[in-house]
Amino acid sequence: MLFSSVVVGQKKTLFTKSTSEKIVIDGRFTEASWANADIATDFIMIEPNNGKPIAQEKRTEVKIIYDNSAVYIAATLYDDEPDKILKEFTLRDDFSVADHFGVLINGYNDGQQEFRFFVSAAGVQQDGMYTEAYGEDFSWDAIWDSHVEITHFGWTVEMRIPYAALRFPSEKKQTWGLNFYREIRRDRQQYSWSLLDRKIENESVQAGVLEGIENIETPTRLFLIPYASQYLYANTSQKTFGEFRGGMDIKYGINDAFTLDAILIPDFGQTKFDNVELNLTAFEQQFAENRPFFTEGTDLFNKGDLLYSRRIGETPDNLTVADNETVIDLPSTIKLINALKVSGRTKSGLGIGVLNAVSEKTSVHIKNNDTNTTRLETLSPLTNYNVFVLDQRFRKNSSVSLVNTNVTRNGEFRDANVSALVWDLNTKKNTYNVSGNIKYSYVNNHFDLEDKKGISAYLNFGETSGKFRHSFGGVYASDDFDNNDLGINFQTHYHGLYFNSSYRILKPNSVFNTFFANLNNYTEFDNRTGRIQSGYSRLNFNTTDKKNDYFGFGATISPLKVYDFYEPRSFNEEKFVMIPDNYNAYVYFSSNYNRKWAIDINPFVTKFNEKGRINYGFVFSPRYRFSDRLALIYNFTFNRQNNNIGWIAFDENDNTIFARRNRITYTNTLQGKYSINNKMNFNLNVRHYWSFVTNHDILTLQDDGGFTENTTYTENRNSNLNLWNLDLTYSWWFAPGSQVSVLYRNNSFLFSRDFSRQFESNLRDAVNNENLNHVFSISVRYFIDYNSVKNSRFYNSFTKPKTRERF
Repeated sequence: MLFSSVVVGQKKTLFTKSTSEKIVIDGRFTEASWANADIATDFIMIEPNNGKPIAQEKRTEVKIIYDNSAVYIAATLYDDEPDKILKEFTLRDDFSVADHFGVLINGYNDGQQEFRFFVSAAGVQQDGMYTEAYGEDFSWDAIWDSHVEITHFGWTVEMRIPYAALRFPSEKKQTWGLNFYREIRRDRQQYSWSLLDRKIENESVQAGVLEGIENIETPTRLFLIPYASQYLYANTSQKTFGEFRGGMDIKYGINDAFTLDAILIPDFGQTKFDNVELNLTAFEQQFAENRPFFTEGTDLFNKGDLLYSRRIGETPDNLTVADNETVIDLPSTIKLINALKVSGRTKSGLGIGVLNAVSEKTSVHIKNNDTNTTRLETLSPLTNYNVFVLDQRFRKNSSVSLVNTNVTRNGEFRDANVSALVWDLNTKKNTYNVSGNIKYSYVNNHFDLEDKKGISAYLNFGETSGKFRHSFGGVYASDDFDNNDLGINFQTHYHGLYFNSSYRILKPNSVFNTFFANLNNYTEFDNRTGRIQSGYSRLNFNTTDKKNDYFGFGATISPLKVYDFYEPRSFNEEKFVMIPDNYNAYVYFSSNYNRKWAIDINPFVTKFNEKGRINYGFVFSPRYRFSDRLALIYNFTFNRQNNNIGWIAFDENDNTIFARRNRITYTNTLQGKYSINNKMNFNLNVRHYWSFVTNHDILTLQDDGGFTENTTYTENRNSNLNLWNLDLTYSWWFAPGSQVSVLYRNNSFLFSRDFSRQFESNLRDAVNNENLNHVFSISVRYFIDYNSVKNSRFYNSFTKPKTRERF
């Protein structure tokens, strides 16, 4: 047996060889090319005992070979108790309770970004990107092939990763960053081929090296993914109707380093529902991005945190109508015409990214309730969204970026432009970091007399290695900084200072497998008045005991009165409300998910220095794994706010009206999955959200941030929100990149001022009312590789020149 996993310049190096054989991905390694391939071995523990060599009976051996289309990985994972290998079936990208093997590839060997490909012992794929700034991001999905086999000595993995799933420079001789990963789930042990030293925060700089890939002639990277979807909608108050949608995704490799992704007539009808809440704050609710195009491969576009992609296709909320008018056909989203992104990196380390999307002009009918006439008004004009990024990497651990976002609306509508300079600088040994950014925003309001210009800045100094780590820095935002056309920003006109310290153990001790403690201190001031807006100290502990049960504890002290300039929602921007000093604490327990029964418990409380004002609640979430195929997770969250104070309205004299109020929120969710195999899954996701608010004291805000009793305002401003969502889905990945998905969804939204406080009646109203919507949809996506089509007999029969017959 030939072992060629060697250390060169203190980095492990694996040498690979080319092959002309056809490699069948079956987990058996029967091709002759595998026999002479070099072997990577001598894995080292990451967690919990960092640096400990893997036991001989659990040794891991990995080989790599390549051809002009892909790299191939063969891993043999020994286990002295193969019958105890955990192998739960899950959806893609869900690690859950299973052993895993992974390969981590950095085509530029620059220590800053890795493409990570994992396979569980059940054969489920997980893939994502790792960057030092953002960690792991599993929203990215590539198209690759894998197969596992459970054996009498452990298990094997065979993988084919096409060059289309990677990024690397256009050079004859390639040198890639490389690491391998193995998790033995029953022991909660993680291993890597090249040691990931927990004293160093950046994982990518600790990778080994892959040598030997030379003179590859990569094929044309052109992939077409056409889709067809059929939707059927039903509602108690409307007729049932159907809708057909069709479109295509295009992925084209401009070269080995740059890729074009485009969607023509996108369809996002089967994306996960949003967890909407009763929002009583001065700010909008922020939602996660669930649309694949805007989550896959967007790490470059997230530089500087200027992109909140939910803005693209978002229905604007600035449509103003008279009291006697009603909007008839308000859509839930603005339709996208198309979207594309081009991204990649030159061999000198310069990353270039362009993201562009166009949404269609959307108009709505507005009915005059007095005259029964309607008028047409533009809700959203034809709009172009653009993000442009230049990101220069250097010294294998640092980068400087220039980012620009632009929103241009057709006609006399608001346009916006934001630019940012972003830096992330690390010392050669990755022990210290200086990071930060400076942003400039410009908004052309058209109808306003003056355009809006503002700046924002952030600067951080940190120690990033060792058991003890510290950081400090500051933030600043001017009055008119505004990046909300394509980003999201909740505060302006403030400056703040912070200091953080943390401690962790790097190896298990007699009590804990892991232990982490963190202390945060933050103070924030209003730029215009100098008043303190926020000030707290927060201490939290996170630990894992010897049974791999997780414990957490945290406490926050806000010892000073602070001033909130946003809750008054007044045109007088210097109006504020005083928030009393307060104290918060929580406890968190999560039992080891390896057990069939597991539970999460999280009680919390916040006490204000004001009579009767307290917030408290808890999260209770049991889960049970019936088998490797069937599992259920239930989550119940209760939250109560007593004597909370918040804005409710303005009266006819433009006084700012607040209320002292009680709020109670119940959230029940149920998640279930049944996996037929690693390609077919049924998933159930149910959520009932009920939150109600009763105002018992009406107050008028004073100029000093205090209140006086208001006895003249009598309008009912109580709130009751019931939300019901149910998704039942079936997913079948019938070929790499090709999927059939079936969705049944029902949902309802009920808001009222007068209501019952009985849970049963609210739940019954949520699931049995005329506003309950039903959606049934079937969607088929099919992955077409241009090279497969080009080499097919069908294609050649039309493209090969015809020979003349002799007579």
